[in-house]
Amino acid sequence: MHSTKVNPWLVLPLLVALISLIPAASGAHWDHAVDLDENYRLLWSINNQDITFEVQARTLGYVGLGFSTDGSIYGADIVIGWVDNGQVHFQDRHFKMNSNGEPHVDPSQDYILLLGYENATHTVLRFRRKLDTCDTNQDVPITNDTIRIIYMYHNRDPKNGAQAIGTLPDPNEAFKDSVPIFLTQRVNQVPIELDSRTRILELRNQDVEIPMGDDNLRWCKMFKLDQFVRKQHMIRYEPVIESRSNLPFMKHIVLYECQGSTPELEIMSRENGRSCIKSEKELLTCNSIVAAWSRGSEGFTFPLEAGYPLDSYQARFYMMETHYMGFQSNSIDMRPRMDNSGLRLYYTTILRKHDAGVLSVGIQPNWRHIIPPGQERVVSEGHCIEECTQRAFPRPGINIFAVMMQTSHMGKQIRLRQVRYREELPPIAHDLNVDSNYQEFRRLHSAVKALPGDRLIAECSYDSTSRKTIALGGYTSRDETCLVLSLYYPRQKELTSCHSIPSLPTVLHAVGINELASGANPIRIASPPEIAGMTLEERLLSYDWRVNFNAFQYVIRKGAFKPLCWSARNTPIPGTDNMDAYAPNLTRIWRPTPTCGASAASTGGSGFNSVNRFVTERETNAPSWTLLEDDNNNVIEGAARSKSIRSSSGALMLSSGLVISKVALFVIFINTVRKNGADRVTGRTTTVSTVGETIEIQDCA
Repeated sequence: MHSTKVNPWLVLPLLVALISLIPAASGAHWDHAVDLDENYRLLWSINNQDITFEVQARTLGYVGLGFSTDGSIYGADIVIGWVDNGQVHFQDRHFKMNSNGEPHVDPSQDYILLLGYENATHTVLRFRRKLDTCDTNQDVPITNDTIRIIYMYHNRDPKNGAQAIGTLPDPNEAFKDSVPIFLTQRVNQVPIELDSRTRILELRNQDVEIPMGDDNLRWCKMFKLDQFVRKQHMIRYEPVIESRSNLPFMKHIVLYECQGSTPELEIMSRENGRSCIKSEKELLTCNSIVAAWSRGSEGFTFPLEAGYPLDSYQARFYMMETHYMGFQSNSIDMRPRMDNSGLRLYYTTILRKHDAGVLSVGIQPNWRHIIPPGQERVVSEGHCIEECTQRAFPRPGINIFAVMMQTSHMGKQIRLRQVRYREELPPIAHDLNVDSNYQEFRRLHSAVKALPGDRLIAECSYDSTSRKTIALGGYTSRDETCLVLSLYYPRQKELTSCHSIPSLPTVLHAVGINELASGANPIRIASPPEIAGMTLEERLLSYDWRVNFNAFQYVIRKGAFKPLCWSARNTPIPGTDNMDAYAPNLTRIWRPTPTCGASAASTGGSGFNSVNRFVTERETNAPSWTLLEDDNNNVIEGAARSKSIRSSSGALMLSSGLVISKVALFVIFINTVRKNGADRVTGRTTTVSTVGETIEIQDCA
C-alpha cells in the first residue's frame, strides 16, 4: 500500500486559517484590579493553585511584572514582555543577587502566556503561573503572605526578541517601584450595586499639600457624623483617589472611630485637618480602626450577614489619617501638588442580621514591650486569656471574618493563634512577610469560630539586626507594636481590647534586676550589689544583649504577664485587672505543612512536595498536628512539577471552550512535526505569532 508523507509546514497555513475562524470571547472576568500608577494597571484572579494576571501599561515598549520578598530587585522573579510588529515576546526572568539592574532569562520558563497585543497607546499581556512553581532557584512563590510587586515599563522594545544580557533597553529607567500587596485575597471585591436603600458617604481631605523631596506627612482630619440618628450598616468602603498621578505618593488611609465627645474633637472637626504629630492626644482617643486602605488594596466588602454599625448616639467623631510620601519636583514645574483623596463608605438603611465589631488582640503599647538589638529573630506575644473570652463572648461564640495585622519598623512575621482546652488550633491568620506600611483588613475564606474560654495569641517576630539600641513598645510611629485587629460578628461590648504586657517583676528578672530602690526619681536599682545605683534606663541601654538574649527571651515568654481586658467603655472586665497570667501549657501544638519549596531535609528527605495552601482556608482538611510526645505525624502530599511550552498571540483571549479547539489544532501540528523527525520540543521562550495557547507537559522528575 502506497503512503504519502505530509510536509507539516504546508499544514500550518491551513491550521492558522481554521484558528482565525474561531470567534473571540468578549473578555475575561477579574476578581481584583489595582492601579500601581497612572500608567500601569494590574488585574488578577486565582483558581485553585493557579493565578492569572493581566498587565495593561500605557507604553508601546516592553513591560515587566515581578515579585520580591523585600521590595528590592535582588533575587526577585519577573516576567518581561513586548509586542514587536504584531509578534509577542514573553520571557520568564530573574534578578541575580548581585544584579546590575537587568534580569536574566530563566532556564525553566514557568509562566504561561495567554494573550498579548498592543493598540495605539497600550501594551496588554495576560499570563498564568502556579502559585508555587517549585522553581526555588529563580521563582518567588506566591503565598498567603504580603508580597512586593515590582513593575517596569519602557517606551522601547528589545531588538529581535533578544534574550542576552545588555539587550534590554535601560532596565534601571524602566523600573518604577515596588508595592506591597496581599495577592491571595480570596473574596471577590466587586463594587456594590446601588439601590434606593444603599447610600454613599465620602470622607475626603481638603487641599492637602503633598510634601516634596524625602519628607513624609501623616495628615489627620476629623469628621463629625451626627446624621445617623438611627443605626445604619456600613457594608463596604473603598478609596477615593482624586488623581491617579498622586497615587505613587500615598501610602495608606486609615479611618478611626473616636470614643466620647470631647471639646478637642469638636474643635478639630471644624478644621481642614492638621499634621498628626500635632494630634497625638486625639489619636489616643481615636484608637479603633473602622476602615483601612493601602496602596495596592481595593477596599473591603462585609459579608452579607453583617455590617459595621454607624450610630451617632454611640460614636459621632471619626478621624481619617492619610500618609503621604514626598515627590521629586523637576526644575520646570515647581508648583505644589495638592490632594483631596479619601474614603467612600457604602451604608444601608436595611440592617443586616448582625452588627460587626472590632476586637484588638496583642501587646499593650508600653515600654515593657522590649525588642533587644542585634537579633535576627525576637518573638513577642500578646495574650487574650481564657477568663476574658469566657466572660465576654456569647455562648455560641463569635465569628471572625477578617483581620488586620500590625507591627512597626522591625516586624517580619505575625500570626493570630487560637488555643482551646490546651490544644492549639490552626492559626486564624498569619503573614510571614509583613510590611509595616501595608495595612488593610483581609477577608478570611470562611469565618472562624472563637468560643468562650478560647485563648487568642498575637505572636510577632522582629529582625533587630540593624539596631544598636533597644526598641520599646508605644503608641507613636517611632515605637514598636504587635496587634491583630479582628472583624467579627455578632458584636459584643464587654471586650474590645484584649491585650497583655509582661509584669514588672518579669521584666526586671529578664534583665538581671532583683529589686528597685523605693522613692527614687529617676528609677534606680537596689540589687544585686554589682549594679546597685544604676538607673533602669542605664541598665537597659548597657545590658549585654548578645550574651544574654536567649535567657531574656525565655523569661519574657514564660514569665508572668498582666492581662488587660477592656470594654468599649474603657473599663476592665471585673476580676482580670489584678491577676497574673502565664503562657498556656499546651498538650498539642500546630505546625505548618511544608510547601513544595521546602528542602528535602525539612520534609524528612521524602522527595515529595506538598500542595501550597491558603492560610485563610484554615487547613481543616489535613491539619498538621504535632503531639508533644511524637514529632512524626506531619502530613505531606505529593505534587508534580510542571514545565510549559510557551506560545504567544496578538489576538483576543478565547473562551475556555474555544481554547480547547485551538490547543487541539496545535497538538495536531506538533504531532505531525514529531512524526516527520522533529527530535524534541524544548521549554525555552518562544515567539510564535499565530497560536495563542500553551501545551503543558507534566514532568514529575
